Amino acid sequence: MQKFDAIRPFYDAEVNQGIRSSIHHPMMKALMSFTFPDTPEEVWKEQLLKTHSIRDFQCNFIYQSLQRVLQKTSDGFTTSGFEKLEKNTAYLFISNHRDIILDTSLLNAALFEHGLVMTASAIGDNLVKKSFLLTLSKLNRNFLVLRGLPPRELLQSSKLMAEYIHQLLRRENRSVWIAQREGRTKDGNDATHTGVLKMLAMAADDENLMGYFKKLKVVPVSISYEYDPTDALKMPQLLAEANNEIYIKEKNEDFMTLLSGIMGQKKRIHMHVGDILDTELDQIAAENDNANKQIQALAQVIDDAILSSYKLWPTNYIAYDLLHKTNLYAGQYTENEKMLFERRLDIKIDQDNPVAFEGFLNMYANPVVNKMKYQNAH
Repeated sequence: MQKFDAIRPFYDAEVNQGIRSSIHHPMMKALMSFTFPDTPEEVWKEQLLKTHSIRDFQCNFIYQSLQRVLQKTSDGFTTSGFEKLEKNTAYLFISNHRDIILDTSLLNAALFEHGLVMTASAIGDNLVKKSFLLTLSKLNRNFLVLRGLPPRELLQSSKLMAEYIHQLLRRENRSVWIAQREGRTKDGNDATHTGVLKMLAMAADDENLMGYFKKLKVVPVSISYEYDPTDALKMPQLLAEANNEIYIKEKNEDFMTLLSGIMGQKKRIHMHVGDILDTELDQIAAENDNANKQIQALAQVIDDAILSSYKLWPTNYIAYDLLHKTNLYAGQYTENEKMLFERRLDIKIDQDNPVAFEGFLNMYANPVVNKMKYQNAH
């Protein structure tokens, strides 16, 4: 089992040692003081020291932290579709991706509240460079996606991850969360990258490809935030791309984005889990015998599930109307909501820069465009 040591989270037997190694860290103190503002430090320290499993850590600490985040930075979190999932069953959740920590924390909170199996979740190793964050991610059942490797090592690392995901789902009965693409969506266009599906398929060996995906119990997930807490932070990269420049991250950029995502204003949040992909996979197998075509068709099925269930907010319709100088969707928002959105735009974006201005609006408007395309196609 040493095979997965480089990427796996802690085993329960390692949890207490992990906690002891980070209990005096100033970030642990900050996290716990935020989560339990009325609790003396010695009380939460004592509780932490009594913790010996990931589940206890997640339910007693992380879940409580998330409730505080929602209370302080959102107007509530709603869900749909969870009642269709079965207890004691592991699923592969493939999700659109907005925020590094929140997307998975919200999914796990909903699974916990519905009495379902919580996930092990993929996280880029670029986000846990600080040793405290690495420990915290291992306590929170994250497994590492190794980034920036040369091609040959990337291939080996992808195969290892595919085998690990298979091991979690099929042997350990542990659900898995993975984003539909590498990195967060910066422009509001949620699309499944075939590379992610090809990586998952690397553990299929000689098995029938769609038969293999069937065994993984793939469930598409759509998550939408009324306000993306990291919207303005995504701009420098979009600007660089617009100028055909290579974007180089600032030293602490990933960490700042991580904090902004957690503490920034989100207003309402909705998460929908779709149906398990089943008959769709039989259909793909029947229509294509080429593996690449099957993967492309699977990506399309996941996209359709995510786009059709993605919840559009007033902010999405406002951005569409502002971008296209129309009032096509005026019935979907109030004047007050429009004013608030325009104020956010004023504060966050240099309006004299058309690329930034349009990029910001596109981020919110593209989900409307994509949903319209989807509806017209069906």
